[in-house]
Amino acid sequence: MRIALTGGIAAGKSTVGARLAELGAAVVDADALAREAVAPGSEGLARIAESFGPAVLAEDGSLDRAALGAIVFADPERRRELEDITHPVVRRLAAERMSAAESADPNAVVVYDVPLLVESGPDHGFELVVVAHAPAAVRIERMVALRGMDRAEAERRVGAQASDAERLAIADVVIDTDGTLDATLEQVDRLWERVGGRS
Repeated sequence: MRIALTGGIAAGKSTVGARLAELGAAVVDADALAREAVAPGSEGLARIAESFGPAVLAEDGSLDRAALGAIVFADPERRRELEDITHPVVRRLAAERMSAAESADPNAVVVYDVPLLVESGPDHGFELVVVAHAPAAVRIERMVALRGMDRAEAERRVGAQASDAERLAIADVVIDTDGTLDATLEQVDRLWERVGGRS
């Protein structure tokens, strides 16, 4: 079974994914694959440096995520340019990892932790879409309080993603992450029971 796990920035998606992994799911993390796609020496990083200039590279030659983020979250056209470079690589890596998990265990529950599911279009091919959800205002507060992000930057990043309504519209299951950690984990445990998982 293939499940997509999505949610806006700071919605608690990583917490949900970590719990599913603890329960026995094979979790494939799109953010980790995105980092792999732009690792030092990769074609992705070379193309980003070519498109966005040397200012997006750190002194050690790796990607300066903050510098690139400041550009792409302020300009939708530049963000699309970045996505055109990274998304095909991430999709290929994800397909490889999910297939490998299914080959290793034909009964595996494979969870693809993917922040931009809504943005990638309706033909996602997953049997179940799980949305980790907290209202935009809560997510902005989390970014400011927990990540030390400037409020205007946090608002810009939330605004650059799909809306809460768009995300909820594609959800088969919503995990409400606006309460306590225990309440979130209880919801994940119930989901695992539903998909036939064994703790």
